[in-house]
Amino acid sequence: METGSGVSNGSGPGHEKAENHLSAEDLSEMLAAGTKEVHEKAENTQFVKDFLRGRIRKELFKLGAVALYHTYTAMEEEIERNKDHPHFAPLYFPAELHRRDALARDLEYFYGAEWKSRVTCSQATQRYVDRIHQVGREDPVLLVAHAYTRYMGDLSGGQVLRKVAQRALKLPPTGEGLEFYQFDAIHSAKAFKQLYRSRMNELDLDMETKKKLVEEAVKAFHFNMEVFEELEEIGKTIQEDVLDAGMSVHGEMGGDISKCPYYAAKMAASGGTAYVGQLVMAALRHPTGQVLVATWFAALAGLAAWYLM
Repeated sequence: METGSGVSNGSGPGHEKAENHLSAEDLSEMLAAGTKEVHEKAENTQFVKDFLRGRIRKELFKLGAVALYHTYTAMEEEIERNKDHPHFAPLYFPAELHRRDALARDLEYFYGAEWKSRVTCSQATQRYVDRIHQVGREDPVLLVAHAYTRYMGDLSGGQVLRKVAQRALKLPPTGEGLEFYQFDAIHSAKAFKQLYRSRMNELDLDMETKKKLVEEAVKAFHFNMEVFEELEEIGKTIQEDVLDAGMSVHGEMGGDISKCPYYAAKMAASGGTAYVGQLVMAALRHPTGQVLVATWFAALAGLAAWYLM
């Protein structure tokens, strides 16, 4: 099985459960099923609808990166605190997954060397951060739900469109400003996600704890929705031209799910790269579509994590 070079927490066939042997009681399957409804709600928030239509303000990209920085800082502080906990230790992959330092470098690129004095944690993001710290202190097993939602989604979404973001934002070919998207220690995202799911499914958890993890993952989705709603309100105050790439939401697609960006992510994860290439090339015909697709896909990917698995 191919993973990133030097996977820090072990790998190999002995750790992986065959995909066709998954059961409805496996944690990864429970998380996928249990978060389906909240995903649909998230997809129908006004912010996400605007995203799918291709309407976005440039400044919101940077503010979204700020929110991600504070979120990952909290999560990775708690992961470090609980890295030896028996219910989290098998999922401890700092070299492969941790994003705080990469986001810090991105923020330095966008805001300058004094970036820390120029950004603040928003109210919605602070509520998300507070919850992560709470579970890290009081019930560390629940960190599994937060790590799954963020890392697996962002890993998939970021890898699909990193090059598109680089072109759309006219960023240097050396990667400045887009380090969040780059997982240098992972050579095969698909193989790594299989390993991660396998590790989750092998955790020694009773059914009650698995149900608590599903509930916590739903909460994580709601926290993300609150951040998006907050960004939507901030966007109303920004005096900047609205970008419009003319993408449609599901209701305007005549029921054709294949036209949805979430479906494109699913196709990429399952090997449908030709389809994704066609969709991306269509978006690239519109410069504003480049910015839309590239800059927001990674942030939204956490909300579509099960599609990307």
